[in-house]
Amino acid sequence: MSAASTGSDPVAHGNRRRVVVSDTMHAAGLAVLRARPDIDIATYRAGEPGPAFHAALSEAHGIALSVNPFGPAEVAAAPHLRVVARIGVGYDAVDIPALDRRRIPLMTTGTANSTSVAEAALTMMLMLAKRHVRMDAIVRSGDWSKRFALPPMEVDGKRVLVIGHGRIGSRTARLCAALGMVVTVHDPYVADAAITAAGHAVAPDLDAALPLADFVTIHCPRSAETVGLFDAARIARMKEGAFLVNTARGGIVDEAALHAALQSGRLAGAGLDVFDREPAPRDNPLLSHPGLVFAPHMAGVTEEALAAMSVATARNILSVLDGAPLRENVINPDVLD
Repeated sequence: MSAASTGSDPVAHGNRRRVVVSDTMHAAGLAVLRARPDIDIATYRAGEPGPAFHAALSEAHGIALSVNPFGPAEVAAAPHLRVVARIGVGYDAVDIPALDRRRIPLMTTGTANSTSVAEAALTMMLMLAKRHVRMDAIVRSGDWSKRFALPPMEVDGKRVLVIGHGRIGSRTARLCAALGMVVTVHDPYVADAAITAAGHAVAPDLDAALPLADFVTIHCPRSAETVGLFDAARIARMKEGAFLVNTARGGIVDEAALHAALQSGRLAGAGLDVFDREPAPRDNPLLSHPGLVFAPHMAGVTEEALAAMSVATARNILSVLDGAPLRENVINPDVLD
């Protein structure tokens, strides 16, 4: 453990609690914790291997979880743990049943990075429509004769299918509509009335909606239901010349199937912020395809989002330690009952 501890041992002194935070936690969130004289703070390196991470957990009452997986071994290493709070909204690397067995709530940061992800998805759509990578390369090469070979397109009037109408998908849909795009939403867990009230069309049948969409943007969580959601068969249903954007999680899109669809020309391009393996291996064939735009899992990471997520994480942890959990941010609320 890289211990930046303040105060005495929380295990030996029942009136103090130790919160273990990632070294990536923004200063705004640390300030919330440091304002509490009853809280000791210790740090760990984001992504550090099991033994070192487990040592950091040994005296923790709460943890601000970054990229580290959190399963039965981590729960066992933290005998005093009362809350796990993700610095973000994704939690596919957290074993919720392991937390449930100890009645430990898992909390996320709500809407703290929703705007950042929605803007990133829209940026990728615009980069694809405007052939930004190609146009940039033409200027850098000095060969302007190629600029008319594949002209950019407008997004106004184009059809976009938004997969998921939660905190991020709903914002993405609103941004697309503001640019004049025709928005259709597929989300079997959101009432049709909520989608239509937002001014969008409902697509109850994903397969029926795909052939109509010029753009498909994914905003659903990774789960057993969504892994491989866009496999070869589903990608084959997409409109010829369409674009696919994924700022959600790796594994939702079958990368081999996506590469094949791009190679064949069926899809015109794709934008990926997430991959099956991260960092993406340099031999991943997608990286050499000219029809893609990439980001290194940074859609939800902006200066504003980092500060907001860290503050929300600190408040989530303190709410549990103070006996008043922010229930709306708890993923497994049954443990509170």
